[in-house]
Amino acid sequence: MTILTADQHAHLQRTPFPRATIAGYPRIGPERELKRALEAHWADRITAGELDSAAHSLRLDAYRRLQELGLREDWAIPLDFALYDHVLETALTVGLLGGEAAHIDHGEYFALARGTQERQPLEMTKWFDTNYHYLVPEVADAAPLRPRPERLVALVAEARDAGVLARPVLVGPVTLLALSKAAPGAGRPLDRLPELVAAYARVLAALHEAGVAWVQLDEPALVADLDAAPDAELAGLAEDAYRTLLGARDRPQVLVGAPYGTLRAGLSALASAAPEALAVDLSPAVQAQDPDYPQRLGREVPARTRLVAGCIDGRNVWTAELRGGLEVLAGLGRGADVSVTTSTSLLHVPYTLAAETGLPVDVAGWLSFAAEKVIEVEALAAALAAGDPAVRAEAFARSDRARRTRAASERTHDAAVRARTAGLPARVEREPLAQRRAAQERLGLPELPTTTIGSFPQTPEIRRARADVRAGRIGEEEYAALMREEIARVVRLQEQLGLDVVVHGEPERNDMVQYFAEHLEGFTTTARGWVQSYGSRCTRPPILFGDVSRPAPITVPWSQYAAGLTDRPVKGMLTGPVTILAWSFARDDEPLSVPAAQLGVALGDEVADLERAGIPIVQVDEPALRELLPLRADARAAYLEWAVRAFRLVAFDAAAATQIHTHLCYSEFGQILTAIEALDADVTSIEAARSRMELLGELEEGFESQLGPGIYDIHSPRVPGVDELAELLRAALTRVPAGRLWVNPDCGLKTRGYAEVEAALRNLVAARDRVRAEALAGARA
Repeated sequence: MTILTADQHAHLQRTPFPRATIAGYPRIGPERELKRALEAHWADRITAGELDSAAHSLRLDAYRRLQELGLREDWAIPLDFALYDHVLETALTVGLLGGEAAHIDHGEYFALARGTQERQPLEMTKWFDTNYHYLVPEVADAAPLRPRPERLVALVAEARDAGVLARPVLVGPVTLLALSKAAPGAGRPLDRLPELVAAYARVLAALHEAGVAWVQLDEPALVADLDAAPDAELAGLAEDAYRTLLGARDRPQVLVGAPYGTLRAGLSALASAAPEALAVDLSPAVQAQDPDYPQRLGREVPARTRLVAGCIDGRNVWTAELRGGLEVLAGLGRGADVSVTTSTSLLHVPYTLAAETGLPVDVAGWLSFAAEKVIEVEALAAALAAGDPAVRAEAFARSDRARRTRAASERTHDAAVRARTAGLPARVEREPLAQRRAAQERLGLPELPTTTIGSFPQTPEIRRARADVRAGRIGEEEYAALMREEIARVVRLQEQLGLDVVVHGEPERNDMVQYFAEHLEGFTTTARGWVQSYGSRCTRPPILFGDVSRPAPITVPWSQYAAGLTDRPVKGMLTGPVTILAWSFARDDEPLSVPAAQLGVALGDEVADLERAGIPIVQVDEPALRELLPLRADARAAYLEWAVRAFRLVAFDAAAATQIHTHLCYSEFGQILTAIEALDADVTSIEAARSRMELLGELEEGFESQLGPGIYDIHSPRVPGVDELAELLRAALTRVPAGRLWVNPDCGLKTRGYAEVEAALRNLVAARDRVRAEALAGARA
């Protein structure tokens, strides 16, 4: 470790914050290099050393690219790389998780992330109101906190060796504990904050000793109303924590980040603690929700704290309105004494628009991905410093052109679509649930009916066929024949395993949202616009730029083909309107309620066609229902009203005999239980395996839908045993009567391999048979 002189220590404390920076950067690699390296390591095709080498190359390439894009000042580039998840990395670094070893090895790291055959992985849930999933630390009362800053210090040295002074990024202590869960029998994680602050202080001291002038601690918990504690309490805890951290002598200067929304009680708390810099979200969406936020910041943040304004939207892909950004910066009342950044990490957007050659030319001109957003940040900072946009004339001209051409485009509005949604009734309701249950007895399902969530493994052969038809190496008919072969195989497998309700397996779908976007008007899709969802899992979010309609049936031929292969009920599979909206880059020129209703109507047409094709069950997946929930409680009722209505529009005209399922996963659902019930689905399947059925305690009061709490965690490669699955089913039966309980995995099987899926489903059916027999024996007794 480098030992600094007294003069070097003093210099670190005087190093100014860069005028242009970003809150974070994508880490999966422009071509998903990290994904491939991770999966090769997990499959034992490459060593841990080779994985580290691949990650090292990605980091250095990112540093070089960011310098080329304009981030050339010291400490402007964030050091926020994570092999799997930044929350997990922070928890290991500060000692909230981990063992006694001085260094964090890959075995420990990936056991927490993915589990092993002997241990379950950490629970996973959504990161605030995004589609990124983080691993939830589990905090025990007695576990000592042993900070392990060595890896972070080594990454600082790696960047310095490459000629870059990179700014380490950690999740802040209040947010880390607010997002954690208590281990069984333990107290509230936030009660351990004083100990954790002491651990952070040791990490900051190690970074200071390594020559780090600036560190970034992100506290998004302060912009949200969380179940962990009220906003005022979190603010008070933050003020105490940062007074302690900032009171230490041997530490870097601290940038506190508050992304994803607006500070309320947290603003005065952080202003009082006075970190050297405060980064705030000033994206257009946030300003629309709280127009007075810039003025409050200007009034309350003390002059000694550098204000870092997140004027460039880090979460959506529309080109920034740079002239409007200058007006916002002026409204802060600090002249040029402000730094410019992104509102959030650029983790949520693809790498670069330059990789997309197939987008409609006009739509492409309206877009900015991560690389383009870095250019926007630098241009805005340069114009602010010079007092003249002409210093970055090209960037400002692109911004002006995007705003002008998008507003004038005829592609964004469809009069017929608007007329149809305007004519919808105010109340959208099906027949009463009891009446529907009676009509659905025609399905002849046994007690504890068993199904899957929809998708089956996407084999290399399936992916190759999709690539071949896209490249023109095979024709559409040959491709369709290959997909029908796979569907037949999946149907036979489900019959052999003993599943009661069959799905077609979705081999034709590249992604549950992208597939629908490719068949709907108003969307465009990318070729290489990958975004990390969790670990090695990536998606290509579609871009919603205009009004939505469905030109032709989308799923009907595949479901109809599967139905012709079996006597068992076949379940049609649709992605719900809110999830399509949440997992796309949505238009920002209309309230989200407008495209949500349009999607509900378009998908309702699909339900009608599935009914006509003889499909008796339709699942409308809404895993993102909780994800779009506003972070502030006072905005939630309005969101839930239009979100529930959009879902109900999908099933509005469905016959009482058609059984409507929905599926939700990997979110904290306590705040939206009333909305889940209001969806009025006949069957609701929900993730419950990693949380060990905890959610059912919240659902048992007043929830009348049939329930399918997932008992097989598909986000881990481990195969659960029959005893484990039977135990989870018994736990479910203590909350849900057998007549209302379904048996299923917690999510689709697309990302798993057939060997583990067949073994796990076989065990799931065996567990069902065991518990079904126990229930029957108990009834006879």
